[in-house]
Amino acid sequence: MYTLKKSLGQHFLKDENICKKIVNALQAHPYKQLLEVGPGGGALTKYLIEIPDITFKAVELDDEKVEFLHKTYPVLRDKIIHKSFLDVDKPYEGKFTIVGNFPYNISTQILFKVLEWKEDVEIVVGMFQKEVAQRVAAPSGNKVYGVLSVLVQAFYKVEYLFDVHQNCFNPPPKVMSGVIRLVPRTNVPEMKSEKAFFNLVKTAFNQRRKTLRNAVKGLFTPEVLKDEIFNKRAEQLTIEDFAKLTFLMNY
Repeated sequence: MYTLKKSLGQHFLKDENICKKIVNALQAHPYKQLLEVGPGGGALTKYLIEIPDITFKAVELDDEKVEFLHKTYPVLRDKIIHKSFLDVDKPYEGKFTIVGNFPYNISTQILFKVLEWKEDVEIVVGMFQKEVAQRVAAPSGNKVYGVLSVLVQAFYKVEYLFDVHQNCFNPPPKVMSGVIRLVPRTNVPEMKSEKAFFNLVKTAFNQRRKTLRNAVKGLFTPEVLKDEIFNKRAEQLTIEDFAKLTFLMNY
């Protein structure tokens, strides 16, 4: 068997119905290459390896879990990348899909890695702490709308699929979880550059209680800052607003 490690954010899914719902959420869109992040004890993995006509790989950092998975599912012998997901190079050539009960201690970093690979990541179905899942899916004007909401939604359509109760895990986490699905947008807003967009969004939300004029004054000329849009706070701007503003930035 294996031990659970809090240091790795391990809360393993044990509810079969939730596993099946996650697999069903994947099936809504066609794909050929699948990467599972954090298979742990294999609750979800055992369903994923049964999906026909796809190539499957998994990323698992924990030595004990890798050994357990190899013994329990011999088909995984050459399919597990024994690293932290954050240290993994792109696992496939071409388009691929990502799924997982993501380790909670690196879940936001996982999303930033997805954004690095966005040209090739065609679907993500992932379990997060509920508050993180809600933040990713939040619309403008919502109190939890922030950097993660804007950066992810600029490139992906985000669907909040369902809640997952603490009792569905071993050990039960202290908070509820939520499953979301990301599908690439067909209409990514035009922006001066991704670097400018990321910088503007992060700077704006870094002082979210201030008006935009005060929060981002170093990025625009005084003349541009006279525009009334700068009277708003960051959470009041849409993704399209941020994208348009990049063309007015100093660089």
